[in-house]
Amino acid sequence: EVQLQASGGGLVQAGGSLRLSCTASGFTYDDYSIGWVRQVPGKEREGVSCINNEDGRTYYTDSVKGRFTISTDRAKNTAYLQMNNLKPDDSAAYYCVADSIFSPSRICTVLDGKRDAWGQGTLVTVSS
Repeated sequence: EVQLQASGGGLVQAGGSLRLSCTASGFTYDDYSIGWVRQVPGKEREGVSCINNEDGRTYYTDSVKGRFTISTDRAKNTAYLQMNNLKPDDSAAYYCVADSIFSPSRICTVLDGKRDAWGQGTLVTVSS
């Protein structure tokens, strides 16, 4: 069974940092791209950042470029999202997602398609 386990959310002041983790099981990790999608109640989902586990190609939405860094540890089957200089607008539930077919940019920008796996959300709250 394909599973994603997300963790690392929390409450932080503006300007602070958090690191999200997404640990995968039940599939060949290198065959997948993995990433983070966030959602605020009442608003559309937004692809934040995605990475291809085999070749390291990445995608970042414009609002997080220069502040967030996605990485993948193939030995641990875990992807990380290092979030620095957090802003109140970054507050959301963050979900990790994995797919074996599509590129990181497509996974992060085409959000109404079926994906191989979704993790549970981890809540990020940034206070001003």
